Amino acid sequence: MNKEHLLLQNIRKNLKNYALYIFALTFSVALYFSFVTLQYDPAMDELEALVDGKIIMNVGSIFLIFIIAAFVIYANNLFLKRRSKEIGLLQIVGMTKGSIFRLLSMENAILYVGSLVIGIFFGFAASKMTVMILFKIIAIDAVTVLRFSPEALGQTVLLFTIVYLIILMMNYMFVHRQQIVTLFRASTTTEERMRSISASTIVSGVIGLCLLIFAYILLSRLFSGDFPGKALFRAMLAIIVAIIIGTYLFYKSSIRLFLHINRKRKDGYVSLNDVLSLSAIMFRMRSNALLLTIITLVSALAIGLSSLAYIAYYSTEKNARQIVPHHFSVFEVDEAEKFTEVLEENDIAYTLHTIPILKVNVDITRVLVPGSFDKLDISEDPRLDLTVISARSIEGIDVSPGEVLLTKSADAYEEMLQFTDRGNIEVIGETHTEKLKYAGMTSESVLHQRLTNGFPTVIVHDDLYEQFAHDIDTSIPNPFPLYIAIDIAQASQLDKANHIFHELDLNKWTGTWAGSESQLDMRTIQKQGMGVLIFISGFLGLTFLVTSGCILYFKQIDESEEEKANYTILRKLGFTEADLLQGIRKKQLFNFGIPLVIGLLHSYFAVKSGWFIFGTEMWTPMLLVMGIYTILYSLFGMLSVRYYKRVIQKAL
Repeated sequence: MNKEHLLLQNIRKNLKNYALYIFALTFSVALYFSFVTLQYDPAMDELEALVDGKIIMNVGSIFLIFIIAAFVIYANNLFLKRRSKEIGLLQIVGMTKGSIFRLLSMENAILYVGSLVIGIFFGFAASKMTVMILFKIIAIDAVTVLRFSPEALGQTVLLFTIVYLIILMMNYMFVHRQQIVTLFRASTTTEERMRSISASTIVSGVIGLCLLIFAYILLSRLFSGDFPGKALFRAMLAIIVAIIIGTYLFYKSSIRLFLHINRKRKDGYVSLNDVLSLSAIMFRMRSNALLLTIITLVSALAIGLSSLAYIAYYSTEKNARQIVPHHFSVFEVDEAEKFTEVLEENDIAYTLHTIPILKVNVDITRVLVPGSFDKLDISEDPRLDLTVISARSIEGIDVSPGEVLLTKSADAYEEMLQFTDRGNIEVIGETHTEKLKYAGMTSESVLHQRLTNGFPTVIVHDDLYEQFAHDIDTSIPNPFPLYIAIDIAQASQLDKANHIFHELDLNKWTGTWAGSESQLDMRTIQKQGMGVLIFISGFLGLTFLVTSGCILYFKQIDESEEEKANYTILRKLGFTEADLLQGIRKKQLFNFGIPLVIGLLHSYFAVKSGWFIFGTEMWTPMLLVMGIYTILYSLFGMLSVRYYKRVIQKAL
């Protein structure tokens, strides 16, 4: 048998084992090529205004490189271990280590070149669709064409050539350092099987659980205002350390401790399902701890970032209404007159809101839950410079002379300022103070957020407003004493009105203050920025999902081959295929379910700690992202069960 025949025979023999590896490699090439093609596409000039979008694209490309490289290197090591006996046999029959290395290199070259060519083809075919998806997400109307990018081709070939050279180097070290005896034992010595549990395992298992609980408690309080200034950074650092160490100890010791307690509870009388599932997991968990920790942490990061991005994207319309509560916010009388004149010329019906504004010292501490004001960490003075308006300025709002009404504040302040149902609010003028009864809070903001700095607006009776207008504290700056807002009567004319708004050049910056602003523009800007982020996070999340799922699948292939002899014995003892598969399904539920559940828990507490900074709705976007991730991740568990089924069928 010549080397060429041996090469083809090896590839044909291992093709089934390599099938998912080839798919994942091809999929990674296609994803990376289409992603890089996206960066060089002329249509992406539409994103020039989004500087952050360009930066995110570059950062995403770097992360994509690390994910793909780590996956390919790990998968290669796993397959080297599986073929260690084959390498040892080749040495016994007389092949030199150099010849074996060249044989492995040629096999890898065929797999790599084939995957590279197929991946680039599919990446090129999908590149236009990728651009269209991005533009759909960020609501940009631009023409896209199918374009082959030589720059993307060169970058993709360079990346996978570097990865291939790293693989060659690792193969060379493996072949030349291993002795024949160790090669025959390599596939059975990497998994640590401990039949008893030590005191150190118990202690570390408890510590791991305590660290995770500690991290979750800190996350739940992170942005509540309990950690002002530098304490916030220290809390974040403590959370990261506790999550990493706690997750590792959880896999290394805590799970083994739980399973050991379960065995003790049954007094050693375990079923076949327990032997095939929980016991196998218990004895392998220590050696898999680092791998599972990495997969869990990166999964949590991918789910968390995708959830936050989608929360921001999902909330763009509500955010826009909260920041710019009317269709158009104008800060200059002459600009409002010019805009309304053109609207009338174009027969666009509108409603004009003219709202006089005062800046007054207000003490709201008596209507706050104790400790809420301290979370702001702004000063020891309980008074805030808040915006005060008359109830007569707002349609549909009525306030009695002795009462005061507050409007909705920014979401970040809502998490910190917890209001009670009753109490008094003091409005403080230059010479006198009014104590007013708190009448509640509106569900929507009524002024542009730049006028309120995100704090609630104070609505008082018109007589009281006039009184404070003549007793104003002139030391409090009030750059815009009059707020002018315009609402378009018919939604179908809003786009035309917005076009006029741009033609008049009203959406410009004036010094440190923004000029007049459009609610539609605000929604579009937020959707574009968050759209790019959700696109990149989804891209990276999908890549990691496929690669991490494949890694766990490869581990199960490796374990199934080691346990094949056990299945042969059990089948000879009379156990049916259904009996064995029942335990295998339970095992895969743990192998794939535990990293998924822990990753979901990490991401849930991380998202819950600061979701309000990104948007106005948490549950719907977060559950949608988690649901998609769970469904796709479960597919790899089902593939593992299917592979075990084939192994069991061939056991006899």
